[in-house]
Amino acid sequence: MEIFSNLGLGIETAFTLTNLFYCLVGVFIGTAVGVLPGLGPVATIAMLLPATFGLPPISALIMLSGIYYGAQYGGSTTAILVNLPGESSSVVTAIDGYQMARNGQAGKALATAALGSFFAGTVATLLLALFAPPLADLALKFGPADYFSLMVLGLVASVVLASGSLLNAIGMVILGLLLGLVGTDVNSGAARYTFELPQLADGINFVIVAMGMFGIGEIIRNLEHDDARKLLVKKVSGMMLSKEDFKRIIAPVLRGTALGSALGILPGGGAMLASFAAYSIEKKVSKNAAQFGKGAIEGVAAPEAANNAGAQTSFIPMLTLGIPSNPVMALMIGAMIIQGIQPGPAVMTEQPALFWGLIVSMWIGNFFLVVLNLPMIGVWVKMIMVPYHRLYPAILTFCAIGVFSLNNSEFDVWLMALFGLFGYICAKLEAEPAPMLLGFIIGPMMEEYLRRALLLSHSDPLVFVQRPISATMLAMAVAAMVAVMLPALRKKREAAFHEA
Repeated sequence: MEIFSNLGLGIETAFTLTNLFYCLVGVFIGTAVGVLPGLGPVATIAMLLPATFGLPPISALIMLSGIYYGAQYGGSTTAILVNLPGESSSVVTAIDGYQMARNGQAGKALATAALGSFFAGTVATLLLALFAPPLADLALKFGPADYFSLMVLGLVASVVLASGSLLNAIGMVILGLLLGLVGTDVNSGAARYTFELPQLADGINFVIVAMGMFGIGEIIRNLEHDDARKLLVKKVSGMMLSKEDFKRIIAPVLRGTALGSALGILPGGGAMLASFAAYSIEKKVSKNAAQFGKGAIEGVAAPEAANNAGAQTSFIPMLTLGIPSNPVMALMIGAMIIQGIQPGPAVMTEQPALFWGLIVSMWIGNFFLVVLNLPMIGVWVKMIMVPYHRLYPAILTFCAIGVFSLNNSEFDVWLMALFGLFGYICAKLEAEPAPMLLGFIIGPMMEEYLRRALLLSHSDPLVFVQRPISATMLAMAVAAMVAVMLPALRKKREAAFHEA
């Protein structure tokens, strides 16, 4: 079968010493990022993007991917030991994980999180290998109008699934689209929204926006809540699960994996939504529902499996359609563009070693996570106790150096600082920055496909509803917006995000 030959190419690519090294580096950094509250994979990947300029494309993507799914794993450590989730998708894990730690079962909780994450990550990677090729083949049949409508649907979905006010999410998407227009128009050569500043002639580099909004902005916000950490246990032991424990976690892990794999593909906070939904389902179907909130092992197994499955299936739309399903995937697309690779279905045919090497590296990375991190719990425990005010000067310096290295321009550093301030303001106004970054990345591509579609149809706007694929996606986008505006659904949405 063709899939076995493709996986053989992936194994040949991923199992080189260079790529194994960068996979190990990625999952190690990702776990550390997940462990340290206040840092996240988006900020870390944004900071490390300049460091990947000199790397081969496959090594750069393997390392950045490892940071992402490694952070999902690491976030559970602080959630269980300190009741302070390192990652937003680990919020639900803290409910029962911390109670298990208080009951002297910290080792069991950490082992459950590790095993659930490993199983879910392995299954999700298998799904990626199986379903990515047919989706890419389907995407090759898309015309410009279909791609434009697909991107509209993606942005609408990011609005619907964004936490906080619906109006704020819409405003952030529109702002991202406008920022994507800054620079010189390719067709006419006219300057757009540059305010006669020559530094903006080529547009705003997405690394600057990402570092500012997610790096500097997060630093300022987290300084308000510094050192609220109380370590519950000094030493973790008893990490072996009993036969009864295994019986209790098998079904929750399977259900969490299935749910996370499906929701991870959706634009927005797929992993976070998956973990919350998995916990809610387990609370309803479990025979031990009375123990939830008091240290139920199912309450750790299900959300951890869901968020790790969601993290890895989020690669499917990015690799097959060139559409980011979350801010991390937007940064991954940016990394591909930096490396001279055009995201989309053509990647599979034009860069098969990169495509399949990245997929195989996820299996390797999941294995590294289990083998390395359970013995290193003591190291992560010590890292938790590092005061945040000692970390932020180094992070600020790294951000400034990284942005300056893009064009050797002080203007870029000041622009990053401005976006950092704006990111902090957005956080205070409860306006999630993720939709803005998605709009910023997708905006220029949307404009290109819009122009192509109108050019081929001789400026007839009906082309977007005459093509079946395009019309279906626009109808889905309209239906999603109408549905979320209904009072009953809007209240449920707000309640779900409030609890998550």
